Amino acid sequence: MAFLRLPITAPPSSPVSLPSFATPIQNTTKFTNWVRSKSFNFVFSGALTLGLSLSGAGVAEAKVGVNKPELLPKEFSPVIDVGGFLSDGQEKRLAQEIADIENDTGFKLRVLAQNYPETPGLAIKDFWQVDDRTIVFVADPTFGNILNFNVGASVDLDIPRSFWSRLAGKYGNIFYWKEKGEDASIEAAVMAISNCLREPVGPNNCSEVK
Repeated sequence: MAFLRLPITAPPSSPVSLPSFATPIQNTTKFTNWVRSKSFNFVFSGALTLGLSLSGAGVAEAKVGVNKPELLPKEFSPVIDVGGFLSDGQEKRLAQEIADIENDTGFKLRVLAQNYPETPGLAIKDFWQVDDRTIVFVADPTFGNILNFNVGASVDLDIPRSFWSRLAGKYGNIFYWKEKGEDASIEAAVMAISNCLREPVGPNNCSEVK
């Protein structure tokens, strides 16, 4: 079960964490040092734990691990909204879309909406059974761009890495979610991912963020 890990740059003061279970995709158009680790050590540390290592602020030196299973729902859900950005109806619609994606494509999309420091952190690994066909989408406005992604190795083989940066640039930028709301960014991103995953794999798949 191999995963790729990509670093992104960050101000030294930003206490953002980096899990090594997946491919962190930065949300800018500049990519450097693509592969740093292929281990499946689910290491969370720093203030934002999970996917926030992929935020607009990027990755800094990890300091403190976070693990708050008490923030997980009592029953399984592919959408965890500890940030309070989504209505019950929106959560249900997203959960249904995610179920359809998994049935149609075999890929697992998981959405964690948080507002640091309220995050379950380490606890989502076992809760969601994250594997190399999983996309973990963390929505957190703490550092500006709200869209952050960790991508399993099998996903990384089929989806161009440039797709994630275009997606974050279109729907994750602070001007978009400040005007339309965090919920609008999350819903638009899920639909764009759904459209992308349903496209035939090829040299031009996911070339547009729809």
